[in-house]
Amino acid sequence: MSVQEIAEKIKSRVASSGFDRSVKFDTGSDGVIVIDGATVSNTDAPTDCTIKLSLDDLDSLISGDLNPTMAFMTGKIKVEGDMTVAMALSQLIG
Repeated sequence: MSVQEIAEKIKSRVASSGFDRSVKFDTGSDGVIVIDGATVSNTDAPTDCTIKLSLDDLDSLISGDLNPTMAFMTGKIKVEGDMTVAMALSQLIG
């Protein structure tokens, strides 16, 4: 699944969630997904928190096949910035 397809999946989840922070999923050369409140885009921008992971791991995370806590503990996910934003986001997409 492409970054754009994953971004579309995320849009429906954040639209009515009340999420009011900003977070970036950075998949390296595959691209980025930036969530800023209810807005989701593929344009890189500064955010409260950056989550670095592979495109495959992001796909698994969004589909519910990858536990965010275990992925963090095993190094599949690296979090930079405000960890509380990542934790709030895991409730939304997990």
